[in-house]
Amino acid sequence: MSIRLEQVNYLYSPGTAYEKAALRDVSLEIGHGEFVGVIGHTGSGKSTLIQHFNGLIRPTSGHVYYNDEDIWADGYDRQQLRFHVGLVFQYPEYQLFESDVLADVCFGPKNQGLSQEEQRERAIRSLQQVGVREKYYKKSPFELSGGQKRRVAIAGVLAMEPDVLVLDEPTAGLDPKGRDDILHQIAKLQADRGITVILVSHSMDDVARYVGRLIVMNDGEKAFDDEPRKVFSHIRELESMGLAAPQMTYVLQALKEHGFAVDVTAGTVEEARDTILQALQQRGKAGEAAAASDRKA
Repeated sequence: MSIRLEQVNYLYSPGTAYEKAALRDVSLEIGHGEFVGVIGHTGSGKSTLIQHFNGLIRPTSGHVYYNDEDIWADGYDRQQLRFHVGLVFQYPEYQLFESDVLADVCFGPKNQGLSQEEQRERAIRSLQQVGVREKYYKKSPFELSGGQKRRVAIAGVLAMEPDVLVLDEPTAGLDPKGRDDILHQIAKLQADRGITVILVSHSMDDVARYVGRLIVMNDGEKAFDDEPRKVFSHIRELESMGLAAPQMTYVLQALKEHGFAVDVTAGTVEEARDTILQALQQRGKAGEAAAASDRKA
């Protein structure tokens, strides 16, 4: 299963004085089971890009394929597509509207034609997967905190059992603990269910910890598409786009400038720890060798 874009362009307000190119000749393919990050500054085109994945937006030109089928071909069932490619918006209140949490999460399975028993089973399973406790099931979703609303919105999409889960800034506005909790749950879901996850963020530190592939958008174009460690090696280019590399990358760069033999492309905190420890050991051995040489002299 895959999503493929071929030379996709998208214009807002075409033919008017307000015409703006949001996407410019974007081509990419995302395969089944990938955990992909999409990052870029405000206005870079990342949110416009992901709305093409399930047909919420039609490209001005170019083609979008799901499992090698053009989703804008005559007769293509885009409603069914949205059961397979689920999108969680940045602001979860846009997706929450039922009287209580359980009813809200049942909405998608209900539209899929499932029985009430199946709807409830899927809803409860999805709520448990995102860490929403039973005491919240009969509460209005609008009584919940921002983090809980996001969990319920994610559960509502998961209950449809999509093959692809697309999340637009799922941690925006959350405190550090809430952000870590949400991202940990998403990573666990991806590992447990083997689904494709596409995570949109403006934080390099967030995506650095979880994704296996990173797409950087800049001014409507795909600037980078590679492993995170390779993308982070382009610090100056990222900064020119209004982005920053993860903090650990700056620490490693500073250590290298001070003569430590560290790997500045370390992609995780664990890798950064290991390369720093190795560099310290090398520095210690070199110091011991120099001291021994001085004693002999």
